[in-house]
Amino acid sequence: METKPTEISSSKMYGGFNKRFKHFSPTLGCSMTFHIYFPPSAVDHVKFPVLYWLSGLTCTDENFITKSGAQRAASKEGVALIAPDTSPRGLNVEGESDSWDFGVGAGFYLNAAQEKWKNWRMYDYVVKELPELLKENFPQLDTSRASISGHSMGGHGALTIYLKNLDKYKSVSAFAPIVNPTNCPWGQKAFTNYLGENKADWEEYDATCLISKYHDLAATILIDQGGDDKFLQDQLMPSKFEEACKKVNAPLLLRLQPGYDHSYFFIATFIDDHISHHAQALKL
Repeated sequence: METKPTEISSSKMYGGFNKRFKHFSPTLGCSMTFHIYFPPSAVDHVKFPVLYWLSGLTCTDENFITKSGAQRAASKEGVALIAPDTSPRGLNVEGESDSWDFGVGAGFYLNAAQEKWKNWRMYDYVVKELPELLKENFPQLDTSRASISGHSMGGHGALTIYLKNLDKYKSVSAFAPIVNPTNCPWGQKAFTNYLGENKADWEEYDATCLISKYHDLAATILIDQGGDDKFLQDQLMPSKFEEACKKVNAPLLLRLQPGYDHSYFFIATFIDDHISHHAQALKL
């Protein structure tokens, strides 16, 4: 089983390259794919800071790379984009594909505590295994300068991972994140199955709960939320996170964008702002 990444595709874009890799993940116990966008470099020895992108429910490592248009700004700013998959695949655990919001394509960026879902350790994969893999195999990347972003379930992942690892990431942003999963149907379903019934365990993966513990932030949290997002009221509830940030004086820029929905059309519209937000933090 090859833990070293193997390149499986490459496409030039804005002077740089989208490259897709496959490797065996000891953390997840299966083969995984991920994308890297390498910006163009005038000189070989320049190391690029990295921006991790965590995708949402039903997505793979391909959605962001093919739909967001983030490469244009990343090329200009000299930031490498890292897009991992959203869950383990191919393990054939009973029930893993029964619904779109749990199991395959729905790892929720946590470490499952229930035996049945023991391979669902996307938190460790994103925070520990993947950065180490990048550091060992891609000398053109400076993994010590890293930021993190994501959409929906991936926005939840980006916020919680950032808040629990302030020493590892320079900045965070999110599009339509699930900010309070302990209080919404998506989160309650996932957390019950992955983590069990203990609500204290759930709060370890809830940005609204975590902000009160980890609020000594150097960088402003940037969140864009579409005003016409059909999941806004029941699942996303950004005002809950906004209230929690206000209580502890955590710097938050929450932008409600009128007329925009939950799709990649929305992401593509505002992604340049997010790349710029991270580039500024990564270059300090």
